[in-house]
Amino acid sequence: MRRYAVFGSPVAHSQSPRIHAAFARQTGIALEYVAIEAGHGDFPAKLAASGVDGANVTLPLKEDAFALCRSVSARAQRAGAVNTLIREGEHWRGDNTDGLGLVRDLTERHGLDLRERRVLLLGAGGAARGVAPALLDAGIHSLYIVNRTAARADALADALGDPARVHPRAWDDLPGLGEFDLLINATSATRGGALPALPMALAGPRSVAVDLGYGEAAVAFLAWARAAGCAQALDGLGMLVEQAAESFLLWHGVRPDTDPVYAQLRAQADALVSAD
Repeated sequence: MRRYAVFGSPVAHSQSPRIHAAFARQTGIALEYVAIEAGHGDFPAKLAASGVDGANVTLPLKEDAFALCRSVSARAQRAGAVNTLIREGEHWRGDNTDGLGLVRDLTERHGLDLRERRVLLLGAGGAARGVAPALLDAGIHSLYIVNRTAARADALADALGDPARVHPRAWDDLPGLGEFDLLINATSATRGGALPALPMALAGPRSVAVDLGYGEAAVAFLAWARAAGCAQALDGLGMLVEQAAESFLLWHGVRPDTDPVYAQLRAQADALVSAD
């Protein structure tokens, strides 16, 4: 039986083991998939000791994973971040399925047309790096990258190489940026339940807000989005399932049907909210 894992911190809450178990049942592939807690200091050692054939990588390790790879895909190279590791002998090949997962969820599941949209991306770490190239490829009009450390926003903008459409800004610039069609929270700040101050003027009645996290991590930003009057406030559960399917395809050569897996997880998540 082949073994896989998701690495990150915190990672105990991750739905990835359940998702890949569902994919395995659907496709008849025998595998084991576990969650392994790891930080910047011990990730390389834990990955080496795990004996996995492949791995997913979540916060805060996507840039660390990039550095460990002997080779990476074009989209991972462009992002400077890796969320999927594929074993090649004693070495790792890296890929990034986050952006494709997000775009598939927004366009195919939620029916959004991303073309010519004005987009705000909050954060410039591994999660933001993973989705930014795919958003540009989907035909958005402009991408404003805002980060609490402005130098990181500048670095991501430089890496994307599209100065006509990509605009890095400091957090203090937010009040003057106007209204956006799509607002994406890719920061890790809300994992602790705190949301940095965001002006209500960033959103309008046709705006869509997306948190790349799910569960408790997404509550604060989505509450702000509803208070700001956004037309839709979406968490990252759909993106999680879609990016997992792309990782599964890389490892096993078959892409599972994501709709029943997403529907089950969505129903369970909604039931928990109702119970609260």
